[in-house]
Amino acid sequence: MSENEHLYQERIPIFPRSVKGRFRSLKWGVLILAYGVYFLLPWLRWERPVGPNQAIIFDLEGRLFHIFNLTVHPQDIFWLAGFLMLAALLLFFVTGVAGRVFCGYFCFQTLWTDVYILIERLVQGERPARIRLSKQPWNLDKLRKLGLTHLLWLLVAFLTGLSFVLYWGNAPDLVVQFFTGQAPFPAYATTLFLTATTYVMAGLAREQVCIYMCPYGRFQSVMFDKDTLVISYDQPRGEGSEGRHKIAKGYKTQEERREHGAGDCIDCGYCVQVCPTGIDIRNGPQLACIQCALCVDACDNIMDGLGWERGLVGYKSEREIEGGKTRFLKFKSIGYGIAISIVLGLTVWSMLNQSTFDLHVLKVRQPLYVTLSSGEIQNSYELKLNNKTDHDVTMRLEISNLDNAKVDFGRFQEVVIKPEKTLRIIARVKMAPVPGMPKRQNFVFRARPIGQDDVQLVESPARFFIP
Repeated sequence: MSENEHLYQERIPIFPRSVKGRFRSLKWGVLILAYGVYFLLPWLRWERPVGPNQAIIFDLEGRLFHIFNLTVHPQDIFWLAGFLMLAALLLFFVTGVAGRVFCGYFCFQTLWTDVYILIERLVQGERPARIRLSKQPWNLDKLRKLGLTHLLWLLVAFLTGLSFVLYWGNAPDLVVQFFTGQAPFPAYATTLFLTATTYVMAGLAREQVCIYMCPYGRFQSVMFDKDTLVISYDQPRGEGSEGRHKIAKGYKTQEERREHGAGDCIDCGYCVQVCPTGIDIRNGPQLACIQCALCVDACDNIMDGLGWERGLVGYKSEREIEGGKTRFLKFKSIGYGIAISIVLGLTVWSMLNQSTFDLHVLKVRQPLYVTLSSGEIQNSYELKLNNKTDHDVTMRLEISNLDNAKVDFGRFQEVVIKPEKTLRIIARVKMAPVPGMPKRQNFVFRARPIGQDDVQLVESPARFFIP
């Protein structure tokens, strides 16, 4: 291999141009909403009888997640499974209908890159000014503009990392602890990690994340079909029989262009200049296209200026391009819709019917049983009692369905469990064996509420072993 031969193409810097239009306005709306939720939610107060008064807080020390009025306990982890299934099904459903709309409007990479490009534009100017700045030799003006750009990028990255940390503790207290050096080490490590990754991904890597790193772009095409809406260029209309042609003498009106066989595309390059990944949509569907639709706004603006019909670039399905009509009600979409409804319904039902008290029994198997000097057989069990209410709960412990057995709960036959707390108790069950007795017998541990109207009797099965 020669010295001048390279295995990989060097990155070509992309300087996206600003554009106005309905899709750009929609993207700004989504961005403002997403940033508002992400950065402001940790500061939203929410009064609770027990626990931190923060709307959303993931309390690792207390092993509880507080989400407004919903408290998620460790044993409710299946809610997370339901949420992940719902997110996956929604992603598959939306992708099958509207392509990579998630990438174009809701992906964190897209949202943060949009803000970084906005900062770049505000400091360095519009696209031509940024291109000139990148080519000019280093001087005080270039150093000042690039330095300010990267400083603001780092500030946004730092606020991103710090805001994430605030979800894991009481935000006002944690901020004070953070800047006075009293916060836990994981808070500093997490903030530093997210600051670095946000700065690199949104500021330095940008489109390379979408093109080379994101797995979704690699497998999303398998969810497409002939009715999936994607950003498409109307090649017959844009190219005509002789291809594109700029506005020039004899090519100013649509009638003149048709006489010469030219299409409606005036080859202005505006659609390429606004693309955040730097592709030319006129070359057909491409892996790097995140379907942000900025090229649609760019082309529509040009068509409006010329007084021509919009839609040279737009959301179209393969069936529509071939002259048919897009079908939205199809077996795949209906199937995804039914699956989403079932998962959503079951998850919401489970949340609305969350038990206020849990009892779990774990058999102590080392040893499985003990033969006492009296000849009785003793089995030991660990009882875990979990109070999910916001007040003290008093429970009486007992067993049933095990005749002639005695149970020793130590000092805890009646126990008081504090709000949102878990209590573990060792119970020892003794019984004298008789001839013909089964070697395994099923019975039940019970926790009976005392003076509690909002807590019901709870039971948990167990098994008694004899030699």
